[in-house]
Amino acid sequence: MNKLEKVTTGLGEECGVFGAYDMDGGDVAPSVYYGLFALQHRGQESCGIAVTDTYGERKVHFKKGLGLVNEVFDEESLQTLKGNLGVGHVRYSTAGGSKVENAMPLVINYVKGTLAIAHNGNLTNAIELRRELEYTGAIFQTTIDSEVIAYHIARERLNVSMAEEAVKRAMGKIKGAYALVVSSPRKMIGARDPFGLKPLCIGKEGNTYFLASESCAIAAVGAEFVRDVEPGEIVTITKDGIHSDLSMAIAPQNQARCIFEYIYFARTDSTIDKVNVYHSRIIAGKALAQSYPVDADLVVGVPDSGLVAAKGYSEQSGIPYGMAFHKNSYVGRTFIKPKQSQRESSVKIKLNVIEEVVRDKRIVMVDDSIVRGTTCANIIKMLKRAGAKEVHVRISSPPFLYPCYFGTDVPSNEQLIAHSHTTEEIRELIGADSLGYMKIDKLKNMVGSLGYCDACFTGNYPMEVPGRDISHAFE
Repeated sequence: MNKLEKVTTGLGEECGVFGAYDMDGGDVAPSVYYGLFALQHRGQESCGIAVTDTYGERKVHFKKGLGLVNEVFDEESLQTLKGNLGVGHVRYSTAGGSKVENAMPLVINYVKGTLAIAHNGNLTNAIELRRELEYTGAIFQTTIDSEVIAYHIARERLNVSMAEEAVKRAMGKIKGAYALVVSSPRKMIGARDPFGLKPLCIGKEGNTYFLASESCAIAAVGAEFVRDVEPGEIVTITKDGIHSDLSMAIAPQNQARCIFEYIYFARTDSTIDKVNVYHSRIIAGKALAQSYPVDADLVVGVPDSGLVAAKGYSEQSGIPYGMAFHKNSYVGRTFIKPKQSQRESSVKIKLNVIEEVVRDKRIVMVDDSIVRGTTCANIIKMLKRAGAKEVHVRISSPPFLYPCYFGTDVPSNEQLIAHSHTTEEIRELIGADSLGYMKIDKLKNMVGSLGYCDACFTGNYPMEVPGRDISHAFE
């Protein structure tokens, strides 16, 4: 077994995509590097950058590898990536294992030139599309959905005059969740699935355009946020500017953004589809305080995504907010560690309880989710060992009951603690004095009028998924 082969026993992360096109011909690799650095929370297994010079020989130079952005790239390697059009990616494997072959961007050489593609998401019809391609002679180098997308774009490009039209035709065949950043020899193309499951936005600084999974990455490179790419939209950036095609869009009431972006995935300083992530987490915390009041002395959040919801709980309840944990910033998110043994040890390395804060206190501990229960139980033990009299757990998401098919690596039902245990049983297993989950009907308050997907909590999928009857799907 590859030493990094993933074992799906925890909640998996998404991926992050970033693109840059400098109309003045300047090298964009440093900007792509900093953009990926800002998106590191979305994937920590592998990363890559591919660049091309739209004014020169248009050859694609790329580098990718296993590890964090600052482990794979250094100043010397960035110097070799010369080009004014670049695509970058940080990856957490949802489909395909943790192998360097599966790192992105994918670089495809074909008769019309070279494509580089970075993809966040999962296709629901990838298996049948792959089989269809294999029976017509395609040879795959990876085990990831993104190569299926790349093949379809390359094939369609043979029949149309423009790369963006090939992307549009490919979108007519692929089903599922995707945010794409594609570079052809003279264009950067961004595309978002019609449901808007995965985020994608546009930034601009001088004569350089950027595409990114989150607005925090636009800010990280000193650019101005322009707008979100709309669900179903294809944006094409050339030396002449930006062009939009919304012909693949569906009705707004059918859109289904991943609600977990707002609960957990996105960085607190990001805004997705005009909803500020910080604000949405404050609202979640306030909803928890309304639904599950308790007599306590202190509200604390589990870093990082539990902190803001804890602040909301404190504001609503009037119970003081405190910092109970010191987080070692040099340890990655525990959920993203490929093996359970790594997850368990990294909880102890990652968080230390500040005893002076929690000793002899009744604590409300706010976190974003409980998947298997192991991490939460360990943290409660740490708090009680440090002298906390009571630990009341509040979770800013409903219980996970169903698998996700769209790029969030929610484990199989057997590995989800809420699938086989009641809330009271979970409370006992993790050692909490009380336990309250976000109520499903409160989720809508986090995103206002946006259509969202909550299938991992409800089983109401926005589209047909493998092996399920979705007659009751999201509408």
